[in-house]
Amino acid sequence: MTPQHDDTAGPDGMPELLTVPLTESLLRGALDVERTAHGLLPHRLPARARAQFADPQLALAESQPSGVRLAFRTRATTVELDTLRTKMAYVGAPERPDGVYDLLVDGQLTAQGATAGGNVLLVNMTTGSAETQPGEPGTVRFAGLAEGVKDVEIWLPYNEITQLVALRADAPVEPRPAGGAPVWLHHGSSISHGSNAASPTSTWPALAASLGGAELVNLGMGGSALLDPFTARAMRDTPADLISVKIGINLVNADLMRLRAFTPAVHGFLDTIREGHPTAPLLVISPTFCPIHEDTPGPSAPDFENLSDGQLRFKAMGDPAERAAGKLTLNVIREELARIVRQRAAGDPRLFLLDGRELYGEPDSAELPLPDQLHPDAATHRRMGERFAALAFGPGGAFAGMGRPAGTE
Repeated sequence: MTPQHDDTAGPDGMPELLTVPLTESLLRGALDVERTAHGLLPHRLPARARAQFADPQLALAESQPSGVRLAFRTRATTVELDTLRTKMAYVGAPERPDGVYDLLVDGQLTAQGATAGGNVLLVNMTTGSAETQPGEPGTVRFAGLAEGVKDVEIWLPYNEITQLVALRADAPVEPRPAGGAPVWLHHGSSISHGSNAASPTSTWPALAASLGGAELVNLGMGGSALLDPFTARAMRDTPADLISVKIGINLVNADLMRLRAFTPAVHGFLDTIREGHPTAPLLVISPTFCPIHEDTPGPSAPDFENLSDGQLRFKAMGDPAERAAGKLTLNVIREELARIVRQRAAGDPRLFLLDGRELYGEPDSAELPLPDQLHPDAATHRRMGERFAALAFGPGGAFAGMGRPAGTE
């Protein structure tokens, strides 16, 4: 990849930087890349899927680049990335922290940064309205990197739409060669997306992938793990060695379907994945523990009456008695997923089930309660990632023996 000299670089003794052409070959973890007036916009659902829904929540979630990273090989000791972010804000709520960029050198977290400026998507949760306030691109800069050839990854913020505007470095850059790690394709809710994790490489799927020696493609979509057929087709058509699907919480808190619809929808989702991946290990993960919805149906709603400490929380709006009419709770979903997997596994020996409470259960809730009643905090993400790596990639796990040992190519 031939860089071009940046005539505007080199202020006051700073090394002259070269402009590196931004191409799709530098990206990992995206299923599609859109060229915009500003640069490249990574997407986590392909254009065909995006044409089949009109849900602003999913449109936002799939364009937030959880698990998406630039991956390249270089001798550079200084790297700059210009991006135009779109940051979320909520009327009446405290300002959200800036998204974090993680810099990895030869697989090790070496530095972190953030950008300023950008667009702001201002959401009014009372009325459901949203407006975008435009802003200018910002720059994240990493300097003082070690001399010599190295593999560099820049993980993009999981919670900010990020348009890639320009990349500069003080040495030539080449796309990182494939290292032989198995590709792990995962789909789930905002918990898998990364909500409240400390940084993009500390979401529980990213951490588990690192510990398990896998190359992550994260289709965790905040509010949008809803058994959509277009998501199943995207997974069917995405090359992968290991596959997992975490099912449950969004179906409850959106109050989207009843048990009668849930069962065939799960079968259909798994059938579609199996069309493209007939023999890959396929792990179904049931819901992690969430006290408000264990036995109370959805929908979930913001609890605006209890904002004294500035923390927005959610509450369950359903009635436990409605389970008799087929409304879904987390326990109902766990029981049905266990039955479905048992039934299907008789003819599909590479289909597995993991009870989500093994990642985060009632004892964990007592120690590390969900701050907003729905989403884990940074410490819980780390616990879940470590547990998943041990349970899935460890002896007897669905992905046992499939990962690449740490530090190998």
